[in-house]
Amino acid sequence: MNLNKLKKLSGDASYRIFFRNNIIKESSVVIYCKKQKKSNLVIYDSINKILIKNKLIAPKLVKNCYIKNYIEIEDFGNTTIFQFLKKNNSKKLFYYKKIILLLNKIQKIKTKKIKTFLNQDFKIPNYSKKILLNEANLFLQWYLPKFIIGKKKIILKKKLSRIFKNLLNQLSYKKKVFVHRDFHVSNIMITKRGFGIIDSQDALFGNIAYDLASLIDDVRIKTTKKLKDNIYNEFIIKNKSLDKYKFQNDFEILSVLRNLKIIGIFSRLSKRDKKNKYLKLIPYAWKLIESRYNNNKKFNELKIILEENFPKKIRNYEN
Repeated sequence: MNLNKLKKLSGDASYRIFFRNNIIKESSVVIYCKKQKKSNLVIYDSINKILIKNKLIAPKLVKNCYIKNYIEIEDFGNTTIFQFLKKNNSKKLFYYKKIILLLNKIQKIKTKKIKTFLNQDFKIPNYSKKILLNEANLFLQWYLPKFIIGKKKIILKKKLSRIFKNLLNQLSYKKKVFVHRDFHVSNIMITKRGFGIIDSQDALFGNIAYDLASLIDDVRIKTTKKLKDNIYNEFIIKNKSLDKYKFQNDFEILSVLRNLKIIGIFSRLSKRDKKNKYLKLIPYAWKLIESRYNNNKKFNELKIILEENFPKKIRNYEN
């Protein structure tokens, strides 16, 4: 296949390049990837198979050309929930309630193993505290050095990593559920069959609060506190067996650490990959972090250190 003849689609924060193949009767999406090929092609399709097996809508594999660094998948069109809500602001809560129903279905998935298109066994790993800590530490590796240098940088990295570890040790829920890990309105498509789930290659089995934190405290779409509270309460209503206090504790910790991770990832995308478009989202990521750690005792030490070293003028800086 000559990819130059296909329509290139807008990309994401990964190494993947997307094309639309309109040459065939039913259009498909071609995903081309040379770096981290296994996770971006093989594991991506394997997770999709697990979602489909559990009666969820995810892109089916159309053609496997792994040897040539690409696969073809079902085309879900162009409309994400994010794009729809930008034009239909009054319908936000209605659609978020539908997304909560989708999330509940996702969290009921028990399937961990599947055969890949390479005929190899694949098993979804657990979202361990070690992985969560490594992700939070991306903030220390890629964002912190932009503003803090020398001996102070070394001391601050150690302090913050210790605080991150302490917060993770305070997580209450031990039972693990299917975690999409990037569950937000830009990764849910409106299809003829219902809501389609994309960008699932990073899925793990982990904390029940993680994907809700990803959905509510999403850096890509600004929502009011009232709407955030309504979405959160909708999840609680639909999951009556949850311990509200334990769940809230985990939700807050995971939200703060996730958005610190995101600041680190966006800084890495800029410095390493020359993808600067995500930098403009960093000030809002800081606002989301502030909204969770203000007046919250468990974050006191973190708040003091972050506010001493990353004041407003730094937090609002987009370069």
